[in-house]
Amino acid sequence: MVAFGLIPAAFRESTGDTFGGVGSAIAFKRGTWKKNKDGTFSGTLTVQPDRGFNIITTIDYQARQHQVDFTLIPYYASTPLSFNDSQTTLQLNYKSTLLYSEITRNPTTGLDALGVRKGISLGPLQIAPPEPIANATFNRITIDAEGLVLNKDGSFWVGDEYGPYVYLFSGTGILLKSIAPPNAILPFQIDPVTSKPVLNFTSVVDPVTGREGNQGFEGLTANPSGSMIYAVLQSATIQDGGASKTTSRFTRFLAYDVSNPLLPPTLKAEYVVPLPQKASNGNTFAQSEVHYLTDTQFLILARDADGNGDGVGNEKSTYKSIDLFDISNATNIAHTKFDDPANPISPNGTLVSEITPALYQPFVTLLDKVQLGRFGLHNGKPLDPTLICGKWESIALAPVEDPDFPDDYFIFTVADNDFQTTNGFIVGQPYNAGADVDTQFMVFRATLPTVKRGSVQQAIGI
Repeated sequence: MVAFGLIPAAFRESTGDTFGGVGSAIAFKRGTWKKNKDGTFSGTLTVQPDRGFNIITTIDYQARQHQVDFTLIPYYASTPLSFNDSQTTLQLNYKSTLLYSEITRNPTTGLDALGVRKGISLGPLQIAPPEPIANATFNRITIDAEGLVLNKDGSFWVGDEYGPYVYLFSGTGILLKSIAPPNAILPFQIDPVTSKPVLNFTSVVDPVTGREGNQGFEGLTANPSGSMIYAVLQSATIQDGGASKTTSRFTRFLAYDVSNPLLPPTLKAEYVVPLPQKASNGNTFAQSEVHYLTDTQFLILARDADGNGDGVGNEKSTYKSIDLFDISNATNIAHTKFDDPANPISPNGTLVSEITPALYQPFVTLLDKVQLGRFGLHNGKPLDPTLICGKWESIALAPVEDPDFPDDYFIFTVADNDFQTTNGFIVGQPYNAGADVDTQFMVFRATLPTVKRGSVQQAIGI
C-alpha cells in the first residue's frame, strides 16, 4: 500500500446533492495521468456513484459521474503515519459533475424498476432492447450505475445492475445504445395469468431465472483499444445457484465486440469465473469490479458481504481482495444451450462437467494489518473513522514509470460509502443516515509482468 485519501461524508457536489457512492466505478480521465519531476503523480479520476441514498428505499436519483483531481505522493517507509498525515499521500479535489439522460433529455432515475418499456428501433443497425423503467406512468429508464469504461472519443460505457444491461453514453451524458445479455442472465418471473416467463426488472423480488436482485453487471472493463468490452455479474444467476450465498460462486463473464460503432455490439465469448468462498460457512465473496490486463488475464475485486466494515454493521472484515483470473483454457459458452435459462451451468452450485472455468488466484488483499497500520487504518473494532470501509467496488490501473521496475503499476480503489452522513441532502431533501462514513481511497503498488508494455498507457490515453 502506498497512499490513502478520503472525501468527507457530508461533502456536497455541484448539483447540491451529497457526494457519495462513487466507489461503484472509477477510471482515469484520458490523457490526465502525469508523473511530475518531483516524483509525485497527478491526474483526474472519473468516479461514478450508484443509485443514490437507498438504505430505506430507492429514490429518484439521476445517474451521473464526477471529476476528481488528485495528487499522489507514494509513501514507502515502514514507519506508521497518523490517520491525518496519511491523507497527504493522496490529495483529492472535486471538480465537476455530469448527469445522464436519454436522447429526449429525459433524466435517468434510481427508482426501482417496476415497469418494462418495449424494445424500439433506433435505425437500421441499432435496436434498443426492452428496458427497465420506474413504472408505466413514470416512463424513465432506471439505472443502478456500477461499471464504467471511458472511450477515446469521449463517450463511455456504463454497467448496470437493474437490467442488467450495458449502456453507451455520449460525452455529454446522452444515452446512445443499450446491450442486453443472453436470456439466461435477464430476470424472468412467471406471469400468474399466462404461466409464461416474462421480464420483471424489480430488484425487490428475486426472479425465477436470471440475475439475482442487486447482483447485476457490477464489473465492466475494456481492452486498450476499446474494441472489446467485458462485463461480469456480481455472482451467479438464480438457476446457477445464485439464490443462496453458499451456491452462488460460479458467475458469468461476457465479452462483446464493439469495434464498429455502426453495428450492434456482438457477444463473442462467455466464460465462467469461480469466485472465492469463506472457509467456515461456504458463503461466496461476490465480485464488485473487473479490470483488463491482457486478452486472457484480468483483475477482479471480491469482498465479503455488505455487513463487514465501516458503514455496514459488523466492524470485522474477512475478505476484501483484488485478485486475478485467467480464461486461457476456460470454456466459451456463448451462443450455446447455456444461454437458455433452462440449462444452468451450475445447478445448486455444482459446475457441470462439460465446462472448464477460469483459473482464479488471490492477489492483493486490502486487509493486511501491517499495510493498513502504516496509514493509520485498521480492520475490526473500534468503529471509528479509521476503520476500513466495507464496500470496495472499483479498480483503476496506472504505470509507476520506474525504469528499475518497468512491470510495476499503481492500483487505485475506492469504497462505496452508500451516501451515509448525518448531514445529507439529496433530490431536494435533507436526510440523516445515522452515521458519517467518509469515501475512502487507497492506492497499491503491484508487479504485473504479463501486462504488455505500453498497454496501460494506451488504455488511459498517455
